[in-house]
Amino acid sequence: MRRILPDLWETSSDSPFPGLTTHAYLWTSNRNVLFYSVASDAEFDELDRLGGVDHQYLSHQDEAGPLLAAISERFGSTLHAPAAEADRIGVHTRIGVMLTDRHTDDNGVEVIPTPGHSPGSTSYVVQGADGDRYLFTGDTLYRGPSGRWAAGYLPGISDAEELTASLDLLATLVPDVVISSAYAGDSAVHRVDAATWTADVAEAARGLESAAGRNT
Repeated sequence: MRRILPDLWETSSDSPFPGLTTHAYLWTSNRNVLFYSVASDAEFDELDRLGGVDHQYLSHQDEAGPLLAAISERFGSTLHAPAAEADRIGVHTRIGVMLTDRHTDDNGVEVIPTPGHSPGSTSYVVQGADGDRYLFTGDTLYRGPSGRWAAGYLPGISDAEELTASLDLLATLVPDVVISSAYAGDSAVHRVDAATWTADVAEAARGLESAAGRNT
């Protein structure tokens, strides 16, 4: 595992599809929170060394798999996942907390439903140790290898109208660091400028309009 911020650790990479890479992220706040999911149990001992996993938050159903049960059994963690995708996620392990609406929970995690990439796609915001706001966008929004921001639109699967509304919501936030799930490029972790964030998300929205064949 690699420490990327004072209270944030990145797991080793997984490549679920050619050209895409994913990581999970352990936020070591007052409780250890794992965002997204790991590809194997290879780093379980390292997670133990860092204090284990108290809670795990999934951004959407594509992160679900057999490792969810292994994480729960090894660390006794509670799984937080979108209720809209409970049928796909719950086959792997018990969902401890169903996520349905925007709120900030007792772990200091702001839960923000951002459907569109998938029906239950959810983003999260937490306050980092140095005062930075970390925004976990899952596959709703990511930065590509060219440096341009893009929406996670899958033709025939994603809902362009819902995804556009979710981008509009993300544009109202003021993050300092944005961390996607899957990404195409060198990293999923990007420091952003509050002055240009709205324009960055608007760029992704324009790309979505083009990809979905929608008119402005």
